[in-house]
Amino acid sequence: MPVRRRVLYVTDLAYQAQGRRYCDEDIFLASRLRDDFDIALCHPLDAAALMDAFDAVAVRNSGPVLHYQQDYDAFREQATARGTKVYNPLSGRADMAGKRYLLDLTAAGYPVIPTIDHPGDLHLLPEAGHYAVKPKAGADSIGLAFVPREQLGSLAYGDILVQPRIDFRYEVSFYYVDDAFQYALHAPDPERRWVLEPYVPTDADLAFARRFIDWNTLDCGIQRVDACRTREGELLLVELEDLNPYLSLDLVPDQTRDSFVASMTASLHRFLDARPPRT
Repeated sequence: MPVRRRVLYVTDLAYQAQGRRYCDEDIFLASRLRDDFDIALCHPLDAAALMDAFDAVAVRNSGPVLHYQQDYDAFREQATARGTKVYNPLSGRADMAGKRYLLDLTAAGYPVIPTIDHPGDLHLLPEAGHYAVKPKAGADSIGLAFVPREQLGSLAYGDILVQPRIDFRYEVSFYYVDDAFQYALHAPDPERRWVLEPYVPTDADLAFARRFIDWNTLDCGIQRVDACRTREGELLLVELEDLNPYLSLDLVPDQTRDSFVASMTASLHRFLDARPPRT
């Protein structure tokens, strides 16, 4: 009988997210992954102390790490030093490493909401009624503020990003396991971000999303590409979530949900097969 691998599933079941129930999604996913793995759930603050007893650590709906940044940094350092297999891998270049990647993508000419972090670059931003100001270490809209252009020069730059506030038609998210597209959801009402409906992407939509998946160069893991559709019809990246993207699995058809679970299960097996199983 093959040895079942042990996976430490990191989640904050008590985290209160606006418009989402993290706990329901993780209870469901863990129950399905248990068909193939020995699964134990733990709070993110307990992961470093427990991870040595497992073949891999799967970080899922663990909440914004800025609430426990020091502990998260220590977890990353210890996991790297011990050679612990963390899913998603800690090499992610997007939200996993903070919001600075938005600056890199802007400078490289990617279709992203223009982003700057220095008052000397204000001329690079298009004219807008208001501008979004967000912390580089932000998540879940924490610390987000909107200010008029005349106030941009007086901001305390250093740890913030500035973007024009986009007048968009709707937001849309593309969900991937490894480099394979799984499904898409969109929020028809710009004022209700988490009231999502199934979305059928065009070839152009998928080509847009795939550019960012390719840019991130993660060999495996779960990613969510969030974008907005401008009034002119263009897609612009809002964020590339590669740390612990919420999946809204309760909003997709049963067949899509089952397909996602199968894809994640196969991805975890490939990830674990990179070294011999624990005996």
